[in-house]
Amino acid sequence: MALAYENLKLHTTPEKFYVETCDDGVEDVLSIDRVSTEVTLTVKKDIPPSAITRPIYGILGTIRLVAGMYLIVITRKKKVGDLLQHSIWKATDFDIISYKRTMLHMTDTQLQDNKTFLAMINHVLSVDGFYFSTSYDLTHTLQRLANTSPEFQEMSLLERVQKFAIPVIHGFIAIHSCSINGKNFDWILVSRRSCFRAGVRYYVRGIDSEGHAANFVETEQIVHHMGNKASFVQTRGSIPFFWSQRPNLKYKPKPQIPKAVNHMDGFQRHFDSQIISYGKQVILNLINQKGSEKPLEQAFAQMVSSLGNGMVRYFAFDFHKECSNMRWDRLQILVNQVAKTQEDFAFFLVDADGKVLLQQEGIFRSNCMDCLDRTNVIQSLLARRSLQVQLQRLGLLHVGQKIEEQVQFEKVYKNAWADNANACAKQYAGTGALKTDFTRTGKRTQWGLVMDGWNSLIRYYKNNFSDGFRQDSIDLFLGNYSVDEGYSTSPLNVQADWKFLALPIIMVVAFSMCIICLLMAGETWTETLAYVLFWGIASIGTGAIILYNGKDFVDTPKLVQKEKMD
Repeated sequence: MALAYENLKLHTTPEKFYVETCDDGVEDVLSIDRVSTEVTLTVKKDIPPSAITRPIYGILGTIRLVAGMYLIVITRKKKVGDLLQHSIWKATDFDIISYKRTMLHMTDTQLQDNKTFLAMINHVLSVDGFYFSTSYDLTHTLQRLANTSPEFQEMSLLERVQKFAIPVIHGFIAIHSCSINGKNFDWILVSRRSCFRAGVRYYVRGIDSEGHAANFVETEQIVHHMGNKASFVQTRGSIPFFWSQRPNLKYKPKPQIPKAVNHMDGFQRHFDSQIISYGKQVILNLINQKGSEKPLEQAFAQMVSSLGNGMVRYFAFDFHKECSNMRWDRLQILVNQVAKTQEDFAFFLVDADGKVLLQQEGIFRSNCMDCLDRTNVIQSLLARRSLQVQLQRLGLLHVGQKIEEQVQFEKVYKNAWADNANACAKQYAGTGALKTDFTRTGKRTQWGLVMDGWNSLIRYYKNNFSDGFRQDSIDLFLGNYSVDEGYSTSPLNVQADWKFLALPIIMVVAFSMCIICLLMAGETWTETLAYVLFWGIASIGTGAIILYNGKDFVDTPKLVQKEKMD
C-alpha cells in the first residue's frame, strides 16, 4: 500500500494555511484559503517566506464553530509499536486553529458560546485513544483487507480520504513483542469504536432507526510470526432495540422500553448489517435475568426468536448470579457452552506467502448493560481460547502446553486486556472499568471490590452532573450538530427551572441547621429534639422532592435532542 505523507509542516500566513509534505521528491502543498475556505493543491515555491512554520503530524479535519472554520491538526504523536512492519502512532496532542484572524465581529454571547464549543472539541480530543498509521489501514480487520480487491489495496490512502488527512480510529491498541519456547512473535490487540450512535453511558443506549448500536466496538486480536498472520475478531454493542435509561439521580435508573415503536425494523437492520460484515452471529447476553434488567433480557430473546434467522443464535448468561460470592470460575460454564461454535467459527489465518488458510466464519457479539465490565471479561476468555489454538497452529506452543503456563506472556495478555477494558470504559462511562482485577490476575480480590466501588461513585457523579456536556461534545465533534454562525438564540442558553436553584440550597441549609442544632444543644433536650426533627424533616423532604424530580437536576445535552433518536 502506498504511503500517506508522514511528516508535514504547517505554514501560516494572514491569508492562507499551507500544509507542506516533507517526504523526499514530493512537491505537493495543500493550500487552504482562510477567507473563502477554498482548498487547492499548489507547490512548495508558492509558500511565502514570511509564513510562520511549525511541524505537524496530520490533519484530523475541519469544523465550523461560531467564529467560523477551524483546522484541527495533530501536533504530537507517540509510537505504539509496529503492526505487520507498519508504524502505529497514538496522537497525544492537537491544536485547533481558527481561520479568522480576529473575533471583533462577534457579540459577547457569541464569544462565550464559541469558547464553550472550543472547550467541547478540546474535551473530545483529550479523551485518550486516537490512533493512526501513515502506511497501514487501521480502520479494517486483517480479514476485511484480505477480502478487498487488489485495486483497493494498491490504492493510496490519500486517494480514499481527503488529501493530507489521515484515517484515525478511536479506541485502544496494544502491541507487544513476545517470546514463547524461544520463538519470537508479535501479539496485538486493537479495539475500534464506531462513530455511529456514539455517545456517553446513559444518554445513548440501544439502537437508532438505521440499526446502529450504541457503544459498538470491534476488537481484533492479531498474532504475527515469521510472516504468518492470525486474527480473531469479536464485537460488543448495546442491546439492539429501542430502549433508554436516562439519568435521574438514582444510582441505577430503570431502563425504559417504548411500546409504541416498531422494534423489529431496526433490530433486523442491525443484524443484517452485522451478518454482511462478520458472518454468523452468536449473541452473548450477560445482563441480569431479574430486577430492572429482566425485561430487557426477555425482549432480546423474544426478538431473536421472532427474527427467525438461522445466522443469529442467542445465549443468555446471568453474569452476576452465576459468579456471585466470588465464584468467577463459573465463567467457564459459558466458555464451554459456546466452545463447539467457536471451533466452527475458527479464525482468520494467512501464511507468509499471502495465502489465506482459514477464514473466520462468524462472530461473538457480547453485551451487558454498558457493554464494558462484564463484556470485557468474557471477551478476554474467548480470545484466550482462540489464541491457544492459533499459537499451536503457528508452532509457538507445543502439544499439551497452555497459555497459562507461559508466565511472562500471561502477564502481558492479562494487562493488555485490562487496559483495553479501561480505555473502552473511560470513553463511554467516564471512568476506568470494573472487574479488571479478574482480567489482570485471573481472580477476584478484595482490593478490586474497593476500586470498583470508587469507580462506581465517580461514574455516578459524572453520569448525573457532567455527561450532558460530554454528549454535546461528541455530537459537535462528529457533526451530529452543526453550528450556525448567524444564529439569533444561543443553543447553550437554557434557562434553569427555579427548582434547580432553590431546592438544593434549601436542602443544604436545612441539613446544616440540623447539624448545628445537634452541636449547640438548647436549654432542654425536648427543645433540641424539636429543632433537630424540624430541620431533619425539612432536609429529608427537600431531598425526596429533588429525587422525585431527578431528571430536572442532572446535566442534560443541549445540542441534540436524543429522545428523537431512541
